[in-house]
Parts: sequence; structure tokens; C-alpha cells
Amino acid sequence: MPRIFAALAATALALSTGAARAGPNDVLRMFNWNNYMTEEAVTRFEARCNCRLAQDYYSDNEEMLAKLAAGARGYDLLVPTGNAVEALIKSDQLRPLDKSKIPNLKNIKPQHLNPWFDPGNVYSVPYAYSLTIVGYNVERMRELGLPTDSLAVIFDPQYLRKVERKVTVLDSQRELFAAALKYLGYSANESGEAKLKQARDLILRAKPYWAAFNAASYFKELTVGNVWLAHGYSNDFFTAQQDARNAGRKFSIGFSIPKEGAVFALDNLVMHKSGKRPDLAYQFIDFWLEGRASAELTNAIGAGSPNQAAMPLIDPQIAANEAIFPGPEKFRQLEMLRDYDRRLRRTLSRLWVEIKVR
Repeated sequence: MPRIFAALAATALALSTGAARAGPNDVLRMFNWNNYMTEEAVTRFEARCNCRLAQDYYSDNEEMLAKLAAGARGYDLLVPTGNAVEALIKSDQLRPLDKSKIPNLKNIKPQHLNPWFDPGNVYSVPYAYSLTIVGYNVERMRELGLPTDSLAVIFDPQYLRKVERKVTVLDSQRELFAAALKYLGYSANESGEAKLKQARDLILRAKPYWAAFNAASYFKELTVGNVWLAHGYSNDFFTAQQDARNAGRKFSIGFSIPKEGAVFALDNLVMHKSGKRPDLAYQFIDFWLEGRASAELTNAIGAGSPNQAAMPLIDPQIAANEAIFPGPEKFRQLEMLRDYDRRLRRTLSRLWVEIKVR
């Protein structure tokens, strides 16, 4: 009898660690954003597919595209944002999806399907999203009587004088110009040089009041109280909010969508042509679209979920936060960034240099 129990225990252990028994070719290779999947999801998927999920990481879309252009190969899945999906389609790098192998595609909310960068979702399925918005020290903003629902608080000197050198903005030409353009009443994708120069002038007027251009540590500075106001990403502000609470700070962090609108970044699962295991890629896509893994990611880092099946599993306070899950009216104010052509990229780069050196 002890031998039987031992054999059963060994079998159970082997089944629970199926990925450990996977052969050398049973590997799903994924190129993903850092910290964009929970360990629990990885463990469950590996056990289900009896494979290993190997992830490499990038910090922005341009880095991912540059590495692929330089010869990086063998990735089964990528997680690009919409404009990068468009670039990958144009350069013929993606496999069209066989939707008969993705039955859980039905779980995606309709507003996130059929996007401009991939009509009909021929190559992509939504993974998660973030918003580029305003985060702030709730108590400081209240004491100073400053608005937290408008981009005016980061661009208008009448407000900036009260928080001078306590403000950071993203060190990203597209994101910062998008915010300035939205504040001026234009599209985040405005291409007219005269309007881009208006945005440059707005940024230059506000720049003396800012502490830094910061796309890396701004949410940590907000968490410890070194800055009181920041232009950045919704999931970073969620992290700052949780960290400040867990550290027992005497202040709290809030974040909101400006009334002028904001940038919406939808990240997607796509299959690269150089991948060797499309079978495992399909398994992962359908696994992700079940909803549980997507909900875990939202609960962990505040990433928005485009998956309706995930919603019952998301912390109710997070699900009720309009800066993560905007309602229909707010959603209509959001824009995805589109790629500029070469001429416009040169123009924007020239204006960006002027901002940085003045």
C-alpha cells in the first residue's frame, strides 16, 4: 500500500509540474512587455500545455521593432501596441489568425474589436491596455485648490506656479505632444506643422515649472512624495497608489482622465512568422482569452482588460475606477496614437530637440 500511495503521489507531482517534463522543442517563445503577465498565469499555462513559456522583454514598441529588424527571430507571440501592429502587418511579419482555433475570442468586448490598425482582427487579438493620464497627490491638490480633471494643471502657469518643480511629464515626444495637442483642442495625431508648433510653444511655456521629463521613475517619485503631479500611464499610477498605501504614507495617490481626452494604448497578441510553434501560440491565445489570466493582470498592476469574461474576477474597486475602465462617454474621448510618416517624424524630432535644448 505505501508503494501505491507513493506512486500516486509521484504521478500527481508529475502532472502538476508538466512543464518540467516538456521536451526541448516544447517551448513557446514570447516577446513581451516587462511585468505584463502574472507568475500564476505562466504556471497554469505551462501545466496545461505541458510546455515551457520562455519570455524576452522590451520597454517600448520601437525597441521591439528594432530588434526584429536587426534579425531577432523565433518568437511565436509578440504583444505590440496598435501602431506597432500596423507596422508589423505592413512589413509582412505576421501570420493571419485561424479564428476557429480561438473560440474564446467571443469574450472580447465589442468596442475593442475591429480596430483601425487591423480591420477584422485578421492578425491580432486584444491583450490589455493602458491610458496616458494625470496622477497626483490627492491631499496636496486639495490643499492648493488645483483641478485634477484637466490637462491645464500640467500646462497652465496659473496652476503650475503652485506646484513648481513638483511636476514631471513623460520623456516621450509622441506622448507629450499628444497631451499638448489635446489640451489645445486638436487630435492627438495632428499632423499640421503650424499646430505642432503651437504644441511646442505650449510645452516651452510650461517647461520652467516642471521638475523633469521622466518616463522611468516618475511613479516612484510620486509614491514617496518627491513630486505631487505627473503625466504618465494609468497602470503606473495604480502601482504608485498601492505602494503608497502599503507603505503607510500620510497621503494618497489619485489618477484621472483629463476632460480634454487622453491617449489609449491597446496591446495585442500577434503571431510572428518566424515562430516555430504556432500550435502552442494558439493554445496560449485561447488560454488568455478565457479571462482569468487577464483579470489577474488587472488586479496585480491595474492594466485595463478588454475581456468581458474577466470582469467578474476583477476587484470591484478596480472595475469601478473610470481611469482604468472608462465608461462610454469617457471612452469616446480617447485616441490611439498612429504612426507618423518619415517627414512628420523628422518635423517632430526637430521640435523635440528645440524643447530639450531651450
